[in-house]
Amino acid sequence: MVRWIAIVLLSLGIAGVSFWGYKEHEDKNAVLIQAENTYQRSFHELSYNMDLLHDKIGTALAMNSRDRLSPQLVEIWRLSSEALSNVGQLPLTLLPFDKTEELLSNIGDFTYRTAVRDLDNEPLSEKELKTLEQLYKQSADIKTDLREVQSQVLDHNLRWMDVQLALATNEEQEDNTIIDGLKTVEKKVEGFSEGNMDSTLIGTQENEHEYQYLKSEKKINEDKALRLSESLFEVTDGGEFNVTQSGDGSNVPFYTVSYSDEDKSAHMDLSQQGGHPLSLLVDRNVGEQNISLNDGQEEAEKYLKKHDFEDMVLFRSNQYDSVGVYSFLYEQDSVRIYPDTVDVKVGLDNGKIIGLTARNFFMNHMERDLPEPKINQEEARSKVNPNVDIQEDFLAVIDNELGEEVLTYEFIGTLGDDTYRIFINAANGTEERVEKLNRTGNI
Repeated sequence: MVRWIAIVLLSLGIAGVSFWGYKEHEDKNAVLIQAENTYQRSFHELSYNMDLLHDKIGTALAMNSRDRLSPQLVEIWRLSSEALSNVGQLPLTLLPFDKTEELLSNIGDFTYRTAVRDLDNEPLSEKELKTLEQLYKQSADIKTDLREVQSQVLDHNLRWMDVQLALATNEEQEDNTIIDGLKTVEKKVEGFSEGNMDSTLIGTQENEHEYQYLKSEKKINEDKALRLSESLFEVTDGGEFNVTQSGDGSNVPFYTVSYSDEDKSAHMDLSQQGGHPLSLLVDRNVGEQNISLNDGQEEAEKYLKKHDFEDMVLFRSNQYDSVGVYSFLYEQDSVRIYPDTVDVKVGLDNGKIIGLTARNFFMNHMERDLPEPKINQEEARSKVNPNVDIQEDFLAVIDNELGEEVLTYEFIGTLGDDTYRIFINAANGTEERVEKLNRTGNI
């Protein structure tokens, strides 16, 4: 009897110890996963912030308005602080990375000191402009190297916990891609001159005009929504549809339509007033590219015309693998209306539409009473940084920082190897916006 009791107690003890060990193992894994997620998030945010930092410095170089330059420098300071914070969250305590941190800190100090002073009475000196140009080139090098490391991390599913372990144990790892990549960044920063520090989608805001374009439209029922969805999804046969209505409190009543068949699934929000597509997304495997980015643009234009988007002109296109992404805006009396935008995604394997975003268009669209410019094109051109080589110009309506629509002259020009879009207020010559344009092509 005693023997059986001992066996039972021993079995219970072993089970208890096993459960405790399993629980400890699970808790340890949870901590490791959380740490890995933190490291991955910090690194990818660092890469993203360096991209933005580089673009903002380039935009500051293209500016010619002191009223716009000061907030841009503050934005550069903010991004450099965020990048520093990202570096501080990486497991780099034992890896020399102080030169990169020092450069980010110096960028922040320089832009903050410059931004807070009165630039009207004390504009940027030639020396400070050269400093900005150096920072622009150097941030480009850091951005490129970080993107290379990021590409290796994503392509090979590399773990930051392995970096931490290698650094903590002083292991000689000949093929630790992350460590080698960061050492490359640090070495390049060391080579920069220490004398640098002697001495930021076009702004279309979703302004709510209460969907004025839809107010007078007749309300459609679910059957009509289904028929429209077949055309918008480009469905010719089969498949299963499902329709639901939006809940109370939505700023515009709409139907949510979903569709699926053997090859794809799709989702769309369709306004109840008039049956207009607010957003559409098709989820399918996009194969190898068979048509050009330009051919995809033609398919996007045909699709918009078929579904009653009139007088739309392309202002931006990009390619992501085998997907073309096209941004269109409405044109009224030869004036480009930036708040009224539509984005279209096209699969470059077969030319079919796989995405549409038109909320901005239907939220903002209306026939506008456009004012006459109070300054002519030459006067507006004189307000642009003289170092910018202007290639194209238009009249355009944009939203300013107060959310008000203003008529502007839009100039597209180059500064060095980069292209910028610059908006000059057509009433008073104020530099309203400057945007660096990404290169069209494969990404």
